[in-house]
Amino acid sequence: MVVSMTGYGIGLAENADIKVTVEIKTVNHRFCEYHIRMPRQLFVLEDKVKKKANEYIRRGRAEILISVAGGALADKRLKIDWPLVDQYIEAMNELKAKYGLHSSASVQDLLQIGDIFSVEEEQAANESLEILVLAACEAALINVSNMRIHEGGELKNDLSGQLEKINMIISSLRTYAPAVSAQYMEKLKARISEFTTGIIDETRLLTEVAIFADKADINEELTRLSSHLIQFSATLEKEEPIGRQLDFLVQEMNREANTIGSKANDAAITKEVVELKSLLEKIKEQAQNIE
Repeated sequence: MVVSMTGYGIGLAENADIKVTVEIKTVNHRFCEYHIRMPRQLFVLEDKVKKKANEYIRRGRAEILISVAGGALADKRLKIDWPLVDQYIEAMNELKAKYGLHSSASVQDLLQIGDIFSVEEEQAANESLEILVLAACEAALINVSNMRIHEGGELKNDLSGQLEKINMIISSLRTYAPAVSAQYMEKLKARISEFTTGIIDETRLLTEVAIFADKADINEELTRLSSHLIQFSATLEKEEPIGRQLDFLVQEMNREANTIGSKANDAAITKEVVELKSLLEKIKEQAQNIE
């Protein structure tokens, strides 16, 4: 199955107190990578979120945004540093004794000393919150997967069209190839006639043409190119991640196209090779977006 690495999905899950929203955006990447943003109180769920994502995403970079509205994510507690309070009061009493002061420290005075109070957060033990987060993640993953599959179907149709065009070019090249040697023979005869009295050594001429034909023969490259096309088409039908396989096959097809281009000694063949390489470049760009 052809699956695009580009997609977007959103998932919601809620109860009477809490609403969890998960947004997922996926883009191209050589490997599978996650970038998760969520309240720090939910960091303990990061591994579970990744595990859930692995069920749906096998290649690409996924940006996952988790937000929670409603119930508190953590219990807040006010903590007083009593030993420090004791030291402040002791210091105040020493000041009073030393300088003969009569005022006493009030609660208001102590409240103005900021460093004796602190607020600590403890993660709320909320199993229902975890259930909601994972449910919202799964909903978002289903939506993003559906989009990736739909776009993958579009890519497959377009790729199939490109492959058909390449098959037509291969057929044209097979018809042009034999004519190259014949044209070369005529050109060689004409050039020899210019520098001789018209007497041509046919044996030597045929030998030169045979050497040229061997060097200019592109049938082997066309056969390999056809084989790669068959493999490419078959790979599009596989029920597994195929992006890397397609990347490799495109590289091999480009290699054959370059070899054909270097051997080409004919304007018609050169024209077809230019079109072939243009199609392969389009296929390469599309294959890089496939999981």
